[in-house]
Amino acid sequence: MDLIPLKKSFYNRDTVTVAKELLGCLLVHYAPEGLTIGRIVETEAYMQGDPACHASRGMTKRNRPMFGDPGHAYIYFIYGMYYCFNVVTEREGLGEAVLIRALEPLQGISLMQGRRKKEKMTDLCSGPAKLVQAMGIEKSYNGMHLQGNKLFIAPGDKQDPGVIITTTRIGIKAGADLPLRFYIAGSCYISKR
Repeated sequence: MDLIPLKKSFYNRDTVTVAKELLGCLLVHYAPEGLTIGRIVETEAYMQGDPACHASRGMTKRNRPMFGDPGHAYIYFIYGMYYCFNVVTEREGLGEAVLIRALEPLQGISLMQGRRKKEKMTDLCSGPAKLVQAMGIEKSYNGMHLQGNKLFIAPGDKQDPGVIITTTRIGIKAGADLPLRFYIAGSCYISKR
């Protein structure tokens, strides 16, 4: 498996395009405990003019990484207990990102199971907070560029992920009617059908 990070130029494009083209790519994390890899099977796009986008009201201390260079991590805390992992898209200063919602676990399964305290494969990365925990992604990675060798996204081994379903996002109230959630049809690893 060729694990070369996607170039910054991949992320410096329309956010919806990036969200769709991330499907089938591999999220890779080299942690001190070991290597974990998951195939991206579900994403959500967050853009300017979108009331659910953290950047919709301007830059704050919390969302500052969203306004940085494309191809950086934006990690935020939700519900007082979980973290979510996003990749910054579009040009610097715009404030757009793609939430990685679910992964198909591929490598480092026992490590993921230990981190999640779950055995069932479909319980490991079938949601944004679950995948952060399973992959061992830390809050300190917020703002990290994804072209290094610790945490990055690599092209998948398949050029075509298959049929992509477009639907409304879940887990939000504002902007919940926008068709900005994308997942690979038939995947048993997505967060919700």
